[in-house]
Amino acid sequence: MASDSTRDLIVRAADELFYQRGFEKTSFADIAEVVGISRGNFYHHFKAKDDILSEVITLRACKTKEMLDMWTRNAKTPADRLRCFAQMLIENRKNIQRYGCPVGTLCSELAKLDHPSQGGAGMIFGQFRSWLREQFEALGRGVDADSLSMHLLARSQGIAALATAFHDETFIRREVELIDTWLDDLKQAPIKSRSRRAS
Repeated sequence: MASDSTRDLIVRAADELFYQRGFEKTSFADIAEVVGISRGNFYHHFKAKDDILSEVITLRACKTKEMLDMWTRNAKTPADRLRCFAQMLIENRKNIQRYGCPVGTLCSELAKLDHPSQGGAGMIFGQFRSWLREQFEALGRGVDADSLSMHLLARSQGIAALATAFHDETFIRREVELIDTWLDDLKQAPIKSRSRRAS
C-alpha cells in the first residue's frame, strides 16, 4: 500500500487543526510543523489557505460518504441505521466535549467569516440530511421523512453544542437514549397522509 503523499499529509493535518483550533486561527506554520516540512516545501503544494480548506472539505465529504455507506451495509434495518447516527455522538464524545461537532463548528466559523466555502461545508450536512431522509422513508415515513431528518440533525447539533458547553458525558448518553426511545415511538406512530388537492 502506497504511503500518503506530502500533499495528503498536509490536508489531513489541516483537517485536524481546523477542527481543534479553527480555520482562522490555524496558520501555514502550524500545519507545516505538524507535517514536519519546511515552509518552502509547504508552499510548493499550496499557495493559499483557502486552497487547503477546499481540499479539507472534500476530504470530510469523502469520509462522511464512507461512514454512511458503512452504516448502510452493516445495519440491518432503517431504525438500526438511524441509531448508528445517534451513536456517533457517543463514539466521538471526547472530541465533541472538547471541540464540538466538526461539521457544525466549521460551518459556523465560515458563516461568521462570510467565507465563500461555507456552502461547500454546508453540503456535508446535506449528505447527512439526504441519508437520514432515505432511512426515514425506508421506515415508512415517506410523508414527513425530510422533516424528521432535519429534526434529528438539529437535535444532534444541539446535543453537541451543549456537550461542549458543559463537558457532560452523562448528558450525551442520556440524550442518545432519548433518541432511541423517540425512534421506537416513531415506528409505532400512525402516519397521517397529506390531503390531495383536487385536480
